[in-house]
Amino acid sequence: MKTSFLILCLAFIFSGTQVFAQLSKKERKEWKKKAKEYAKNPINLKSLTEAKQVAETDNTALKGQVSTLNGQITDKNAKIAELEDQLAKLRSELTSTKAELAQLKEAPPVNPMDFSKGVVFKVQIGAFKYKDLKKYFDNNPNFGGEATDKGEQRYTIGVFRDYWEADKFKKYMREMGVKDAWIVPFKDGQRVEIKDVLEGVVGDKVPAK
Repeated sequence: MKTSFLILCLAFIFSGTQVFAQLSKKERKEWKKKAKEYAKNPINLKSLTEAKQVAETDNTALKGQVSTLNGQITDKNAKIAELEDQLAKLRSELTSTKAELAQLKEAPPVNPMDFSKGVVFKVQIGAFKYKDLKKYFDNNPNFGGEATDKGEQRYTIGVFRDYWEADKFKKYMREMGVKDAWIVPFKDGQRVEIKDVLEGVVGDKVPAK
C-alpha cells in the first residue's frame, strides 16, 4: 500500500514518465527522496496539491486578464490609428489653406472703385428715346446708361455696393422731382433682376433713416 502511494506521488509530481526521464540522475535522486517524504506525510502532499490548484486557478485568471488587456490595447491602437488619420487630413487641409492664403497675398489688390465686379446698385432716372447723353459717360463714372430693345436709352446716376444707400439716394432724387427714380441692380457689369440679388445683399439689415 505504501509503495502504491509512493508511485502515485511520483506520478503527480512529475506529471508522467516523460518529465521524469528528463531529470538528471542527481535530480531523480532528490525527487525520489521528496516523494518518500510526501508518502510519509500525506498532509504536506495535500497542501501541495491544493496550492497547485490555487496556482492554476490564478494562472487561468491572469490569462483572462492578459487577454482582456490585449483586447483593450488593440482597441486603443485602432483609435490611435484613426486619430492619426484625422490628424493627417487636418494637416493636409492646413497645407491647402496656407497655399490658398499665399496665393491671395500674391494676388493684386482689389480696386474698391472697380464696380465692374460683384453686385452694385444704381438709380435709374428715366428712359428716353430721343435723348443721347453717351458722350458724358466717360468722364462721369457715376453717370451711365444702356440702350433697350425699343431704341430707348436708360440713364442711371450713382453706383452703390449697399442697397440701402442706393435707396436713400433714390428718395433724394424723388424729392428733387425725379418721380420715376428707382433702383436697378447689376452683377459683374450685367443688369439683373432685383429678386436675384436682393436676398443675399440686403438680408435683415434695417435701412438707416
